[in-house]
Amino acid sequence: MADKKKILVIDDDSDITDSITAILTANGFEAYTASDGKEGLNAVESVKPDLVLCDMMMEQVDAGSKIAHEIKKKHKKLPVYLLSSIGAATAMNIEVNKLGFSGVFQKPISPDQMVRAIKKALQMQ
Repeated sequence: MADKKKILVIDDDSDITDSITAILTANGFEAYTASDGKEGLNAVESVKPDLVLCDMMMEQVDAGSKIAHEIKKKHKKLPVYLLSSIGAATAMNIEVNKLGFSGVFQKPISPDQMVRAIKKALQMQ
């Protein structure tokens, strides 16, 4: 892939960012990480990612979803997926599409499902 797509992973758990980075890199993406909301907002501006994966629960219970919402306010067309240990329940109870998010990935994340969804969101083959 000559022009690698840039994916930003915002999560305060280094094990999660490390594993997602490994998956993304192995699948031809350029991965960037941020360990908190403020760092994530700064990274969106500096990295200019093609897609963002943002943990719902970081410093505070809903800090991640607030950060993801801030990203969507500034970058309406940027695909943003939430990462959650309660992903399935969240997807059933919150209409993530109406909030502007592209979807929710349940932790632990299925690598194949994540890569397929990212490629689809970025309209890649």
